[in-house]
Amino acid sequence: MQNDILINWSPQETRVAVIEGGAVQELHHERTLERGLVGNVYLGKVSRVLPGMQSAFIDIGLERAAFLHVADVWQRQEGGEAPMFARKGEPQVPIEKQVFEGQSIMVQVIKDPIGTKGARLSTQISVAGRLLVFLPQDDHIGVSQKIPQNERDALRARLQALVGTPETGGGGGFILRTNGEDSTDEELAEDIAYLRKVWKRIKESSTKLPPKTLLHQDLNLMQRVLRDMVTENTQSIRIDSREQFALLKTFGQEFMPAAVPKLQLYKGERPIFDLYAVDEEIARALGRRVDLKSGGYLIVDQTEALTTVDVNTGGYVGARNFDDTIFKTNLEAAHAIARQLRLRNLGGIIIVDFIDMVHEDHQKQVLQELRKQLQRDRVKTMCGEFSQLGLVEMTRKRTRESLAHMLCMPCPVCHGVGEVKTVRTVCYDILREILREARQFNPKEFRVLAAPLVIEMLLDEESQHLAGLSDFIGKPISLQAEGRDGSDQYDIILL
Repeated sequence: MQNDILINWSPQETRVAVIEGGAVQELHHERTLERGLVGNVYLGKVSRVLPGMQSAFIDIGLERAAFLHVADVWQRQEGGEAPMFARKGEPQVPIEKQVFEGQSIMVQVIKDPIGTKGARLSTQISVAGRLLVFLPQDDHIGVSQKIPQNERDALRARLQALVGTPETGGGGGFILRTNGEDSTDEELAEDIAYLRKVWKRIKESSTKLPPKTLLHQDLNLMQRVLRDMVTENTQSIRIDSREQFALLKTFGQEFMPAAVPKLQLYKGERPIFDLYAVDEEIARALGRRVDLKSGGYLIVDQTEALTTVDVNTGGYVGARNFDDTIFKTNLEAAHAIARQLRLRNLGGIIIVDFIDMVHEDHQKQVLQELRKQLQRDRVKTMCGEFSQLGLVEMTRKRTRESLAHMLCMPCPVCHGVGEVKTVRTVCYDILREILREARQFNPKEFRVLAAPLVIEMLLDEESQHLAGLSDFIGKPISLQAEGRDGSDQYDIILL
């Protein structure tokens, strides 16, 4: 299906929407302050070698020196450029024999700085493409372990033929990523050419620039749009920033020339996301309920371990009989579920609870429709059969944080539970806590600070219980209303 890509840029963030069939299918966000360092390549300078820790501190121009452990240092083989880690059982060459203070060294960040710890580095450089990962210092051809074993040998042979050998102007190490399993030779060849261009630029920069310089930064979201999202079905890539349009065009001309004709500068007065009501779609994608056109609806719940999708008929009564009503609702739900997985970027284990269907033929058609819609997803998805309980189990590869995790945080009132105690429950908690405190302490007075609704109930419906407790402990109890985040938050002060 043909698609259009909209890019909304601002200094603080970049937002991308993929439009198919006039509807938003994918959303991507990247905030300027939240970009990590993993994947960045630097020309560092060894500032200190610690033989006792078998580590070295490398100055790469950041606030704190980065950390290089001996296990992340590749050793050069005799008679060749390709480095390799020490094999299991072989003695590790001490770090003090591999690096020295003041040395300039090319390194790549493999772990972001956390707290007081600096970034962790490796001397093995890898450059990620859309379908492949390039290991320029190696000559190994690998295939992702997630691809079935019976397909790996054929894929490895295809890739080896495309890579060639150093004698023919090719060579280098490549690993086929999971999403490259079904790619054509032409697509693989384009990715190989792109990665070799990137590596050539890194090498040239390392000979011209001084130490503590960034040689290569992992692509930003707009550049990844050209690398990863543009296909032959993409009609246009519209961007609303003249400056970023020029930068993206320059990048495309060097690395992705086929995508450049599709680039368009959006000059309209309306915000670009208003063209397809993208902001409204984002708001809906953050909610639990997804309404279907027929009157049915989905309930989407995302937990730590898995995501559940519950299908309900709602107010839909349009079919001839009850079985047809369920079948039509499930068919529409299958289409909506596939879209919601892409829109919300839900990954990991997904359990779908369709409405129970009596006819096996109906089950097959619903499952067929679901799999058909999932084929449009660029992210690898596996879909099982109906279980004995009528559930469909799926897995979708995690590529980045889900939309909800990226844009939201746990509620400070319920702490992510989704529910708070009733006002009456809080009143009884307060009465029990006063009794507990009275047995341990002997204040002149107890003062309760709570939400206005709680105070109101204590003065009205629960006033008899409050007075009885005051008589029982022999101390006055005063009440004070405070504007609080939630009705279940309270304090008891001993005066």
